[in-house]
Amino acid sequence: MVNDDDAAPPAVHRSGFVAFVGRPNAGKSTLTNALVGSKIVITSDKPQTTRRAVRGLLSRPDGQLVLVDTPGLHRPRTLLGERLNDVVRNTLADVDVIGFCVPADQKIGPGDRYIAEELKQLRAPVVAIVTKTDATSRQRVAEQLMAMSKLGEFADVVPVSAVSGDQVGLLADLIIAKLPEGPALYPEDIATDESDEARIAELIREAALADVRDELPHSIAVTVEEMNERVDTGDDPTDEPARNTTESTGKHTGRAAGKPALLDIFATIHLERSSQKPIILGRGGQRLRDIGTVARGDIEALLGRRVFLNLHVAVLAEWQRDPKKLDRLGF
Repeated sequence: MVNDDDAAPPAVHRSGFVAFVGRPNAGKSTLTNALVGSKIVITSDKPQTTRRAVRGLLSRPDGQLVLVDTPGLHRPRTLLGERLNDVVRNTLADVDVIGFCVPADQKIGPGDRYIAEELKQLRAPVVAIVTKTDATSRQRVAEQLMAMSKLGEFADVVPVSAVSGDQVGLLADLIIAKLPEGPALYPEDIATDESDEARIAELIREAALADVRDELPHSIAVTVEEMNERVDTGDDPTDEPARNTTESTGKHTGRAAGKPALLDIFATIHLERSSQKPIILGRGGQRLRDIGTVARGDIEALLGRRVFLNLHVAVLAEWQRDPKKLDRLGF
């Protein structure tokens, strides 16, 4: 018989929100995915890849961490840039812990110092995170840690590599220890509260960002127009012609008998200028087909089912600067 007085005290459970902030390409999205343990945020070497505050969930017996990946703080050149900065500031004002990310392989610059000054005005404790430690030498990492410590008063300064996983678990421990005590805020069996439509649009945009340069990455936006169940007739979807041979892609390979019915997804890649259209389409529409092939594979992995993806390219002139068009695109 166990005496109640001898029973172990209940374990402390903590829960709360942490926002990762940093200049563009500081490794925030890759770190978010590493902590969650699955891909919930698209990644790219293009600045301003993240355009929304995306929430990912890390649930453990001792706590639940709601990770908010934010766009990179930057000097805005468009109305979109101003709105992205507003997203960051609004997020930072309402979280329990802030993770300030600076890459180990780049010198601290004016953008980092600007963010550090802004963080001094906030109530939440700040953990300084030196990211991408796998991309440089140990000596360079040590120098970056010293440089970070001079930027401000931080609750912790932690070097991590989201790619190798080095110290990612330690970072989670340090952040959870700073959260308030409380129950889980979300169901513990989900990785994000993002809708399927939003994640699908982002996967298409990620595929479209590959191998483009200059201003084009900033000009790409994606919307999902329709998602419809298709009656499975037994026909292979590769037998169907695309709606528009130069602006649609729907190829699929490897149909097997007994698979669930297809999900038809119709999406639009929006650009700002007509001159950008041939870059996305490619010769004879080949690049658009390549985008569809990559995106469809990622979407099928996300949904766990077969997909027929139909992509259309449209010009929405100067949408980054037009408030009505930004509203229409969800920014």
